[in-house]
Amino acid sequence: MKLPVYVVDAFTSKLFGGNPAAICPLEEWLPDELMQNLAAENNLAETAFIVNENGRYRIRWFTPGAEVALCGHATLATAHVFYTQLGYTGNEISFDSLSGILKVYSNTEGMYTLDFPVDSNLKALAEAPAGLLEALGVPDAGIFQTSFDYMVVLPSQKDVEAVSPDLKALAKTGGRGVIVTAKGDEADFVSRFFAPQVGIDEDPVTGSAHTALTPYWAGQLQKNPLKAIQLSKRRGHLSCELKGDRVYISGGAVTYMKGECFV
Repeated sequence: MKLPVYVVDAFTSKLFGGNPAAICPLEEWLPDELMQNLAAENNLAETAFIVNENGRYRIRWFTPGAEVALCGHATLATAHVFYTQLGYTGNEISFDSLSGILKVYSNTEGMYTLDFPVDSNLKALAEAPAGLLEALGVPDAGIFQTSFDYMVVLPSQKDVEAVSPDLKALAKTGGRGVIVTAKGDEADFVSRFFAPQVGIDEDPVTGSAHTALTPYWAGQLQKNPLKAIQLSKRRGHLSCELKGDRVYISGGAVTYMKGECFV
């Protein structure tokens, strides 16, 4: 069996920037084990699978180690494939997902905007989970819990850049991953994202994390919309806007590869 596959760099305007995702449009769902094996073989932060179910598109995301309930960059990359490779012409595209209906809007400047739900479960923790700060090598910080991750707020962008975690220890702290964030120097806020728990040491750009980061920093800075940079080696640039119970997360995308896989 031959399957189409595309690789797209998301949240960037140039090749080899942002976060790469593999996109596999399917006629029908494959067994979960096979989709997980394909994601492991692709060895990218996410592989997205899409099926047209009676006129509605359903999307699922797999890291090399697990299926996840929400992924921003692979959703943006999927929309890019629909518009640039599959002939889609509508002003917006909707995906059914484990996190509800997700919309993506396209504009004439080659930018895409994710319409995602606000992370309404963001809460401050009185104490850091056992081993978390030690694994990050951080003496003290504000600790929050999101729907999927822990969020660690540091004093400055320099502190975020300096984080060099013990990934084996971090993998034992639970959750999907760990967001490290601070007020930015050249953007409103910056972040990094580590998820050895699901097979990703450091994610280049994490759209879903910004469903918690955006409301947090909008409140802290009393500013909306905001500019954000994810400080991975590949760097990701995001425009974020809080709109009621939704977060709009915008960025560009570039196609790196298209081909077929044989299973």
